[in-house]
Formats: sequence, structure tokens, C-alpha cells
Amino acid sequence: MLLAAASANARDIRVGTDAKTIAEGIRIAQPGDTIHLEPKVYRDYAGFYGKKGEAGKPITLDGHGATLEGSDPIDPAKWREVSPGLFANDELLPPRNLDDAVIGRWFFLWDGKMNLMGRTSKGRSAPFKKAEELQPGEWTFVKGPLHADAKPQQIFGTFFLKLPAGQKLADAHIAAPMRSAGVQMSGDNAHLVIRNLTATHPYNDGFNIHGDCRDVVFENIRALECGDDGISAHESAEYRVDGFVSIGNSTGITDTVAAHTSYNRVFIADCHGFDLFFLDDGRYRLTNSVVLSSAQNPFALTGRDDKRAELVMENVLIRRIGPAKNAEVARTASLDAKRVTFENLELTARGDVKFENCIINGKPMPEGSPAVGADRARLIGELVPAEYRKQFALP
Repeated sequence: MLLAAASANARDIRVGTDAKTIAEGIRIAQPGDTIHLEPKVYRDYAGFYGKKGEAGKPITLDGHGATLEGSDPIDPAKWREVSPGLFANDELLPPRNLDDAVIGRWFFLWDGKMNLMGRTSKGRSAPFKKAEELQPGEWTFVKGPLHADAKPQQIFGTFFLKLPAGQKLADAHIAAPMRSAGVQMSGDNAHLVIRNLTATHPYNDGFNIHGDCRDVVFENIRALECGDDGISAHESAEYRVDGFVSIGNSTGITDTVAAHTSYNRVFIADCHGFDLFFLDDGRYRLTNSVVLSSAQNPFALTGRDDKRAELVMENVLIRRIGPAKNAEVARTASLDAKRVTFENLELTARGDVKFENCIINGKPMPEGSPAVGADRARLIGELVPAEYRKQFALP
């Protein structure tokens, strides 16, 4: 009777009818309620700031296949042509949002294609070009002088876009990332479920998790072409992910500080800075996953300031498809690897590493053990999209 009463009190909140916006739907949701999105593109984000369900009665955000789009088409009226084909904007972002971290993550979308100008938030980045050196289809940012009332870390400057001479800005189909994340959490959040949702084109993370969260679950989520991390846990965040696709981000996963996270059924590809990056004194777990590694840094596990990071990996395939680069376990870290396969990838281990039925470049680890490794065929069949299987000749 008690369960029936609790179920009867749970509400379905539909954004567009019961709530005008995603923010309103989250605000009015109570323990046990489900917020429903339509399977369409929202130029919006989902922010959870001190939102709590109850044990056994989570607040659920069900995207039903929706996409949270972080970019907006640029407004040609707000750009000035300073020379043939060269356009400038001093106020693309509100000044309060502009700092070196944001600029380090920045990109434009040109005809829907992400243009990073050889830059990435984590890893080596090309220097900004001078505005007069830009070629058609390129952009840059030029810092200006600080204002007298500038806040700490705040910067000022001008964005430049270069088009072919004679092309109108309205015809160039350019978009800029105007939101910082797809799903964002800060403060104390608890008993939440976020499912069936794609985050794309924010200038920071697809899923940006700060603060102290407990009993938070992500199911069937995707982060595509985000300026920084596909998903990132900070502070003392604790959450579980079951089903995650991370493609074209600066990093696939970056977790840090004292976070406790668990990832199952993950596919990562086309990252720029790091594919996997786990730091500080967090406790992390990655299972039943495939990483097609092409980032500058394939995998790093490290503590900082004498903190110790710990990672458990089980039934994971990491195949290096980019230039040769080692995976690294720092002195201040420990890795517990079971049925893990590294292909075209060496492991540099200065910390504690425990192997059980692993394979590194065809060699069993520990040496002399059975060559078991990850359940490669099943993982590829279940997690890797057909276009990647074809491109890299995967079965």
C-alpha cells in the first residue's frame, strides 16, 4: 500500500506542456518525479544545483533521445568587417564569462564541422594566429587590455573570422559555443537519474559534475564534440554511468579531486587531449568498455600533491590508432587491471599495477599467465558503431 501511494504521488513533468523550460521542469520536480524531454534538439542545458530526490524515489530526467545543443548560430549584425573577408567581434561572450580557461576550450562550427585551429584544452595547442595571417575558414582570438574594473582571471579581447572575399557572413553557416555544459551539477545533489540524452558543442564539458553528489546515475548518455571533457567529476562527486559514448571531445573522461565514479559500457573515440585522464585521490572504475585512442595522451592515472589515485579496469579494450604514445600510471597511483587489452600501446608504470589475465601488445600480463584479455569480439560488436568498425577494420 505504501509503495502504491508513493507511485501514485510521482508525477510526469513534460517540458513544453507542464513546464516551459528544462530549468523550470527541474525546479518543480519532487522526489519520484520524472522530467520528460521531447526527442529533439534543445538549445539549452540542464542544471542541477542542490537538487535532491530521496532513496528509492529519485528525480529522473529522461531525454528520450533529446540533444542539448551548446552552440548558437552567430548573429552577423554583431560582427564588423575590418578588411575584406575579415570579421571581428569584441562582445561575443558576456565579459563575466571570458577567461583563459574558456578561450583554451574555444572553437567555432563551420558548416557544422568543429574548427579547433589545432588547439585543445588539455595537451599541446597551437598558438593563436595574428588576425592578418588568417586564411579563409580560420578564426583567432586577440587579447585586449584589461579593464580597470576587471575581476580576477577575467580577460578581454576580440574574436576574428576569415571568410573568402565577397562571401557574406550570413551565408557562411558559422555557430559559436554559447553554453558551458550540457548537463551541469554543483552544490549538494542526491538521488538523481539522467538518461537517454546527448550533450554536444558546449565550450566546456558535456556532463560537468561539481560539488558533493550522492546516488546519481547516468544511463545511455552521449557527449559529442565538447570543448573540454565528455564527462568530468570534481570535488567529492559520486556517480555511476551505464552506457556512455564520448566522441570528438578534448578528453573522453576526466575525473579529479576526491571523486568516486564507476563507468560501464563506454565507447570513446576521436579525442584530442586525453582519452582517459584520472587524477588526485579519487576512486575510479571502468568496465566493459572500448577506447579507440587517437588523442595526444591515451591514458593517464596520477595523483597530485602526494595524493593517490586508484583505478580498477575490467574487460576493457584500448586500441591505439594514433601516433605511438605510452599509457602512464604515475608513482602516486595504482591500477588494478583484469582482462584488459592494450593494442599498439605500451604502458609505463611507476606506481602500483596489478594484472590479471591482461594482454599488452600481444604479450600476456603477468608474464607466463594465460593470454585472456578483454572479450574483444563482444565489446566491439556491442559498443563500436559500424562506421568505426569499417574504418579501422574491426570485426
